[in-house]
Amino acid sequence: MGDALSARLPVIVVLDNVRSLYNTGAFFRTADGCAAEKLVLCGITPRPDQGSRQRRSIAKTALGAEMSVPWDYVPDTATAVAVAADAGYHVVAVENSTQALDLYEWTPSWPVCLVFGHETAGVAPDVVRRIETHVRIPMLGEKRSLNVATAAGVVLYELLRRYRMVWHQPDR
Repeated sequence: MGDALSARLPVIVVLDNVRSLYNTGAFFRTADGCAAEKLVLCGITPRPDQGSRQRRSIAKTALGAEMSVPWDYVPDTATAVAVAADAGYHVVAVENSTQALDLYEWTPSWPVCLVFGHETAGVAPDVVRRIETHVRIPMLGEKRSLNVATAAGVVLYELLRRYRMVWHQPDR
């Protein structure tokens, strides 16, 4: 497979109607930092190829990562998730739900497709049908959730840590 440090992290990130320009930019920046394979922007998620306001607002938080991270736009999130699943990706929703596994107790199956939902509504019900696993970040304080882009940083860097452990084993 080659040097894990020079290869992309085998993770696709799907944004299901994430409405904030700044969150979209933050996703690009984190995806760049982790060398994620690709971002897939769906529904109302702002895109770098839209008008100048969108481009400037995304660029403000992405700091150029919108130019270095591969990305696609797929209007329908369920379609994007189906394509990833059909390509062999383990589809995982990151959200607080009754069936969600604790991030630190979950063992990922590579490659992974992470789905992040709308900032207040979460992952759309028509998308949930294609989700294989639900993962949540443990929250110990009074607040029970994080900003969606912050949550992505926590999950992506945990996946990067785990992936590096696998590819730095002495027998590899």
